[in-house]
Amino acid sequence: MTGDEYSEVVSGLDRLAVVPDGVLADVVARDGLCFWAFDRADMPMVRGDGSPDRELAARLCAGCPVIDECLELDLRTAGANTVGVWGALPDTVRRALYPVWLRRRGGDAR
Repeated sequence: MTGDEYSEVVSGLDRLAVVPDGVLADVVARDGLCFWAFDRADMPMVRGDGSPDRELAARLCAGCPVIDECLELDLRTAGANTVGVWGALPDTVRRALYPVWLRRRGGDAR
């Protein structure tokens, strides 16, 4: 992804800025496909930014109605320490996205 693409993704989350963390967590847990399509014990392992993990992320999240909410929740709660797949993106992409998101929200991207 490019800097412009990161900015575009982050700007798409602006509508969620006022939604409380607890509400986001409830929505993601209730409506997220990964929460009801898979038994937690059977969830596939996602290990990083390799092609198989990106493909798995795309398959796990395809058609999920709460991708933006999921991504927003992860950026808020895990930030740069994120792991796994959230918001249809592997952790390496979210780590690169985090400083852009943080700056847009008025935080310090250190």
